[in-house]
Amino acid sequence: MSKSPIKEFFRTCYKNKNFLIGFLMVASVVFIALFANQIAPYAYDDAHPQDILVKPCRQYIFGTDNMGRDLFSRIVYGSRIALKVALVGAGLQLVVGTVIGLICGYFGGKIDRALTFIADLTYAIPGMVMALAVVTVLGSSLMNAIIAIAIVNWAAYARVVRAKAMSIKNQAFIETGISFGESAFAIMFRYILPNIIPVLIVTVSMQLPGTIMSTTTLSFLGVGSQAPSPDWGLMVSESINYISRGPWVCIFPGLALVYTVFGFNIMGEGLRDLLDPKMKSQ
Repeated sequence: MSKSPIKEFFRTCYKNKNFLIGFLMVASVVFIALFANQIAPYAYDDAHPQDILVKPCRQYIFGTDNMGRDLFSRIVYGSRIALKVALVGAGLQLVVGTVIGLICGYFGGKIDRALTFIADLTYAIPGMVMALAVVTVLGSSLMNAIIAIAIVNWAAYARVVRAKAMSIKNQAFIETGISFGESAFAIMFRYILPNIIPVLIVTVSMQLPGTIMSTTTLSFLGVGSQAPSPDWGLMVSESINYISRGPWVCIFPGLALVYTVFGFNIMGEGLRDLLDPKMKSQ
């Protein structure tokens, strides 16, 4: 009796330590974000003027910041921002990069050369410099920071999709679709795209940590999330002047960021091993 493909897949996932550990770490962040209202003892902007820079204690697990706000509550609510960055940022990059990559890979010629030139141009300019320029034009906010990072990083998706589309478009089933009068749009999105979904999943999972870090960096520089947002990058930035008096105001947001990024990173490595055998780590 043949084994169920779904059961076989989950059995393989269970044996993949990177994916399993990363998945559990990311799942814990998702759980905290979903139930932040129940987990956090205070609202993220509740100030307690009588308890400024209090060390970690029973009442304030991670201590308080320079305004008397509970650090644990702010970090819990900050997980929602990290996931928003991951989902919206990756979504924008994925859509733009996939569409442009399919167009380049399928049509080729002048269209391919023009769009590839634009993609190469984004690589020639340092990513953070370009992101800062975009945020300067759009204005300082979390959404504008996400858009800026998407504008910088879409080319990574476009290159992968373009290469895969070029290798698939000459296969027999594509020629069959063309002979039956299928439009270019149908060929790209009904025939080619489904065959590159595993590669896209791997690419998204590998790019997510960089997206979170880049957006957090913009918040740290003051052009991303604005006060009183519980963005972890902004929290680290605001704590610099108080690090000697209360090092916990910087340490705990930094640890939360490291935990989340590391979780996405090793889960991405696990997905790479599961879905793209040619790229398996030794």
